[in-house]
Amino acid sequence: MTDTMLSESLASARRRLSEALAAAGRPADAARLLAVSKTKPAGMVREAWQLGQREFGENYVQEALEKQVELADLDDIVWHFIGPLQANKTRAVAESFDWVHSVDREKIARRLNDQRPEGLGPLEICLQVNVSDEASKSGVAFEELEDLAKAVLSMPRLRLRGLMAIPAPAADLASQRAPLARLRQALETLRQRFPEARLDTLSMGMSDDLEAAVLEGATLVRLGTAIFGARSSSHH
Repeated sequence: MTDTMLSESLASARRRLSEALAAAGRPADAARLLAVSKTKPAGMVREAWQLGQREFGENYVQEALEKQVELADLDDIVWHFIGPLQANKTRAVAESFDWVHSVDREKIARRLNDQRPEGLGPLEICLQVNVSDEASKSGVAFEELEDLAKAVLSMPRLRLRGLMAIPAPAADLASQRAPLARLRQALETLRQRFPEARLDTLSMGMSDDLEAAVLEGATLVRLGTAIFGARSSSHH
């Protein structure tokens, strides 16, 4: 992908987000674009940074760490870990990321808290919720969400910010909105339950359901292919 192509696709993604926000009657700055850079080379991330993108989402720990080393001079870049997180990878994530979207059990949260270096600020956390009741999908069940939130709120090196979901694909807008509405309602319930917490984040919406997500209050939408082009097939 050439520089001009990335510039155009990023501009197009930003335009799509701002049009979705306008259609939903929300302020222009109510949601941010998270550029999902998994499988993309560090050079492409640098180009997107030069075009003003600051927040990047990664799914694979080792690949992300290599990019972070190469991009260490970009001191205002914000790294979000958005993939499934195994216990043996929590230390690297706690040491090298700003956000983790995929916390779905207390054991993982506890490890991230204990392994977060003192010199860094608290790790920003979203709890991943299984909104489509898919047996194969990671995510905490709605009925266990409050207990997990309470546990994370008690951990000093973590800062609970909100919820994340990857709903099952749905064909039409109404079907896309339904699970996202449940996620929004779950966040509102947590806000009432824990008024002292800063629960301001709904990480939801990807290329196929961005408009539905923005209508339901998404504050971070995760776009990969729409910004960086089709994923390279050489992923390890």
